[in-house]
Amino acid sequence: MPLRRSRLRAASALAACLAALSPAMGCTAADASGNQTLQRQLEDFVRRPGGPPGAIAVLRTEKGTRIVRAGVADVRTRRSPRPDDHMRIASTAKAFSGAVALTLVDHRTLRLDDTLRKRLPQLPRAWGSVTLRQLLNHTSGLPDYSRSAGFLDELQADPRHHFDSRHLLDYIADQPLLFKPGTQYRYSNSDNIAVALMAEAATRTPYEELLRQRVYAPLSLHSTSLPQGYRMPKPYLHGYDVSQSASPADVSEVIGMSGVWASGGIVSTPDDMTRFIRGYAGGRLYGRKVVEQQRRWVKGASEPAGPGRNSAGLAVFRYETRCGVVLGHTGNTLGYTQLIAATPDGRRSLTFSITAQITQSADAGGLRKMRGLQENFVCELLRGKDR
Repeated sequence: MPLRRSRLRAASALAACLAALSPAMGCTAADASGNQTLQRQLEDFVRRPGGPPGAIAVLRTEKGTRIVRAGVADVRTRRSPRPDDHMRIASTAKAFSGAVALTLVDHRTLRLDDTLRKRLPQLPRAWGSVTLRQLLNHTSGLPDYSRSAGFLDELQADPRHHFDSRHLLDYIADQPLLFKPGTQYRYSNSDNIAVALMAEAATRTPYEELLRQRVYAPLSLHSTSLPQGYRMPKPYLHGYDVSQSASPADVSEVIGMSGVWASGGIVSTPDDMTRFIRGYAGGRLYGRKVVEQQRRWVKGASEPAGPGRNSAGLAVFRYETRCGVVLGHTGNTLGYTQLIAATPDGRRSLTFSITAQITQSADAGGLRKMRGLQENFVCELLRGKDR
């Protein structure tokens, strides 16, 4: 497919997905089918009509690591996905902004009750009472900048447009809050942009450096970064648009990351994401009191919804499956869909990555199948563990 046509197709698909963001509700996980193995289940998912070209899952327990993969990392070379392949982690990046903010809370540089009025007085006065806590659990009421007409127009005109990441909220500066803060749950990409800006204001340190100091270094993440541009570091899992034809379109480098920044712009690998979620879910980055605050659950689902019944904490979600509970985050963006999850002690973890975007609005059946498959992987992860 010519590059220009690929970019236009990708921009149209991303704009549609951004404009239709809403938690995928009403999906139920499927039981494991007889003696069918996880390997076969993943292969079947990849081979289904409209399925992703590739998938890789990393399960780590006290006994070691198991890697399950299907399909290809690159339809051109046909090589298999690898745990050291880079990938766009989409909204699982929100857990990283949560990690930065909560380490600052642990060190009393920020407070969960700090308001936008206190930390970011340049933002609209009508938003002033919103707290860090409400941003982290998506009860802020902030409109979603990524659904605004101005943002979507610029993105469609040039998918590689370089946005000023620290002024993304300007697209909604003329809009009031959607509801009184703390009274409703509504997933919004604006929330984690504001979280990163609050962290910068409190420390006078760029968010990218805060990530390096407070997340990458403590958890030994050596292949994780927050780019501004569209290029992917090699090697990488190629992401594909499979929505409009039988021939997948490679959209790995079509979209720039400046327009999602702290809400979804991070690039990482299955290996690094495994290390991250084990440390993050296990509470290694901050003390017990902060962990307790993080795990005060409210009704709400990640986007897309994770396996089982979802509830929301502070930049983390609780997934109650038929086999037990894991904590983590999901995400999707053009070309990629992600799940990272771990037991609350961080000793067992799952990183589940596929190379296509699956949403409720575009492929409800595929999302339902994926959530059922994810739950089967969680059950394998928890097998033999006391609940």
